[in-house]
Amino acid sequence: MTNTNPDSGKSWAILFARLVLGLIFFMAGVYKVFQLGPAGHVEKYFLPFSDTFLPVWSLWIVGFTIPFIELIGGALVIAGYQTRCALIALGIVLVIVTFGHLLHEPLYPFHEHVIPRLALTLFLLMMPADLDRFSVDHLLKRFNAKDAE
Repeated sequence: MTNTNPDSGKSWAILFARLVLGLIFFMAGVYKVFQLGPAGHVEKYFLPFSDTFLPVWSLWIVGFTIPFIELIGGALVIAGYQTRCALIALGIVLVIVTFGHLLHEPLYPFHEHVIPRLALTLFLLMMPADLDRFSVDHLLKRFNAKDAE
């Protein structure tokens, strides 16, 4: 079976990157929302930063919100629905995590946690949306184009 579409490999690459990244964030969100709990997430991962210049109220707001962003953003990336918005939201989470880790440990080993997620996020954001053929976004675009005819 010969593939005549030269962009087919890119479409598969986007799908695999989207599924892996989406699963990483989605499963983190599932754990933080349903097992650890959002308040437990704040207590375990954010309140240790109360010894910094950050106000405790900001730690509660951000720490309570991130699990839901990971859960919803991860699900959206898996489905390929509102993918760009979800990727930007998850990118912001990565920036916040990076900032937090640097407050306590300026030489934090980012290659273990942040860099793989960031690489997939950047790859997906740089790829043309039209090549994401295995996504809900693509199906909706095709459906809407048929309606416009």
